[in-house]
Amino acid sequence: MALGIIIGGVLISVMILVYSAMPDYFWLLAWGIVVFFSVIMAFFYSTLIVPLFNKQKPLPDGELKSAIESFSQRVGFKVNGIYVMDGSKRSTKANAYFTGLGKKKRIVLYDTLLEQLTIEETVAVLAHEIGHYKHRHIFIQSSLSMLANLLVFYLLGVCLQYDFIAQAVGCSSASFHINFMVFMMMYSPLNILTGMLENAVSRRCERQADAFVRQNNLGPQLISALKKISAQALDNLTPHPLFVFVNYTHPTLYQRVKALTD
Repeated sequence: MALGIIIGGVLISVMILVYSAMPDYFWLLAWGIVVFFSVIMAFFYSTLIVPLFNKQKPLPDGELKSAIESFSQRVGFKVNGIYVMDGSKRSTKANAYFTGLGKKKRIVLYDTLLEQLTIEETVAVLAHEIGHYKHRHIFIQSSLSMLANLLVFYLLGVCLQYDFIAQAVGCSSASFHINFMVFMMMYSPLNILTGMLENAVSRRCERQADAFVRQNNLGPQLISALKKISAQALDNLTPHPLFVFVNYTHPTLYQRVKALTD
C-alpha cells in the first residue's frame, strides 16, 4: 500500500504539472507517461519491486531445471534465468510467470507450485506460458490495454475543461482534482464494457496457449496440473456463463479440460 501511494502519488503529481503547463495536450502526454512507466515496470518489476517483498533464488541444478531447459530449447525459447520465489510467505496459491522483455526474460516459479506439482506438470504449466510468448499475446494484450488507456485519457482531457462537471457536485468552476474525481465516477460504466472486451481477448489468448501445450504433447500433464491448482484455490467449477463472460480472464476449468482432450 505504501509503495502504491508513493508511485501513484508521483504519477498523479507529474500529470497535474503536465495539465497545468499544457492542458490542450494533457491527454496525450499523460498517456505517454503511463506507457513509458508500464514499459519500465515490465523490464524491472522482477528485479526491483519483487525483491522488496519476496526472496527469489535461482532454481538449483537437477531434474526439474534440466526438464525446463530441455523443453525451452526444443521450442526455441531463450530464458535468461529460472528462479524460485517464496510465494508461500503470503499465500498457498500455486503460480508461475515470465517477466521481462527481450533478453531480460526470466521464469519465476512459486515454491507452492513446486510443492503441489510433479516435474512433468510444472513443465506443462511453463509450456502454457511459453505459448503466450509464441503467439505474441503479451504484445497483443499490452497494445489493447494501451488503446483503452488512450481512450480514458482522451475522455479525461475533455472532462477537465468543463465547469458544469464541477458544478454538478457543488463547486463553482473546473479544477483538476474535482473534475478528475467526477470523471472516475462517470467512467465506471464504460470501464465495465472495455473490461469485458479485454477479458474476451484474454480468454482467447488462454485457449491458444493451451493449444500450444497440446501441440507439444503435454495436454494430460496440464490437465492434471490445472485440477490440482483449482482444488487448492477452491475455484468455482460451475460459474454462470454470464459471470464468466463479464469477469473471467481465463476459460473455466471444464472448458480448458474439454479443449485439451477433444
